[in-house]
Parts: sequence; structure tokens; C-alpha cells
Amino acid sequence: QVQLVESGGGLVQAGGSLRLSCAPSGRTFNPYKMGWFRQAPEKEREFVAAIMWRVGGTYYTDSVKGRFTISRDLAKNTVYLQMNSLRPEDTARYYCAAGRADYGPGWYERNYDYWGQGTQVTVSS
Repeated sequence: QVQLVESGGGLVQAGGSLRLSCAPSGRTFNPYKMGWFRQAPEKEREFVAAIMWRVGGTYYTDSVKGRFTISRDLAKNTVYLQMNSLRPEDTARYYCAAGRADYGPGWYERNYDYWGQGTQVTVSS
């Protein structure tokens, strides 16, 4: 079982930036893809961004394009989400996810095998 650990959340003013990190705990893990999802209070969890681990291809939901960047460090076995120009509507708990194989598009939760506990991002206006 792979445990994913997120870090980097916090409280930031609108227009500010945060960088989230996610890495497997205790072992090296070579996923097929990794993604970030978020869940705001009283809303369903939604896709934010995904990256194909080996080739580096990336995908984003429309609302974060041009503001968020997903990247990975193969040596550190870590995936990042750089979030710039944050808005109050970005406030949510952000979850890291990893998929072992190509189950399908990275914007579907069902195509991931492992999930982290999440890290809270709060953007004040």
C-alpha cells in the first residue's frame, strides 16, 4: 500500500501563491500518473491537474489554466502544484492522487489507486 503525504497548504490572501507537494511515504513509487483534486465545503471533489509521470504531459481544469502548474521531480519522487494568482474560490482541501497504470483519463477519480489525506488551502479576499 502506498501512502501519499501532501504538504504546503495554508492561508493566503487573494492574488498570492502557494506550492503544494506530494510524495509517497516510506518507499519509492513509480506511478503512471499523478493528479491533484480539491474539495470545497459542501461541494463534490473535483479534478485540478494531472501529470503523466514518465513523459511529463500535463492536464488542467479550465478554471486553473494559466494560474496553476503541476510538475514532478523524478529524483525526489515528488509531485508539485504551484498555485499563483489565487482566488477565494480556490479555497478547498487539496488531495494528491496516484495511478499505477493507464486506466483512462486523469480527470476521473476512478482512474487513481492511492490518495493522500489532503492539505487545506484557504484564500482570503
